[in-house]
Amino acid sequence: MSAAAVEEPFEQMTLLESAELISKQLPGHRVEIIGGQITVTPPPDGQHSDTLTSISVPFIVSGLHGEVTRVLQGVGLWLPDGPSDYAIPDLSIVDADYADHLIEHNCYDPVIFRFVAEVTSSNHLTDLKVKPALYAGAGVPVYLIIDRKNLKVMVLTDPRDGEYRVHAVHHPGQTFTLPESIGAAVTLSVDDVLIAKH
Repeated sequence: MSAAAVEEPFEQMTLLESAELISKQLPGHRVEIIGGQITVTPPPDGQHSDTLTSISVPFIVSGLHGEVTRVLQGVGLWLPDGPSDYAIPDLSIVDADYADHLIEHNCYDPVIFRFVAEVTSSNHLTDLKVKPALYAGAGVPVYLIIDRKNLKVMVLTDPRDGEYRVHAVHHPGQTFTLPESIGAAVTLSVDDVLIAKH
């Protein structure tokens, strides 16, 4: 008589555990859970980082990186759409007490986000088509999209019912002022924002 093999119960990982494992296995990649699915974006190019630095400067100069608000790169925003959904905007302006609003997995309550920005890269369709509904659904007042592929900058405002009601598109040669709801009146030049396009 042979002994039957004893099978160990298989414990399936949660989405958050899987995302964390992928993050450890792929350093430099951006791992997000969007719509209940893990998305992985390869590390951005140098021009992407250059663009982020270029748009951070006016925010910092205007005092947005101070005692009331902070200017942060790559901080997690917990999304209300799913039990473990989160996104990692390229740039955010958040309330200065953001540390008090940690939910989990290094992600913060969307109520502290005044502004988010995405600089398009290999996942440009996610930034243009998917994330507007996610950020609007989370109630983020201002979403800035720097579309390097099509050389334009979009400012989406007035989030209601999972969509931004106001879409302003700006082209090279133009300047625009962001809503003061972010904490200060900040005017940006499309040319300066897209300076790293070459």
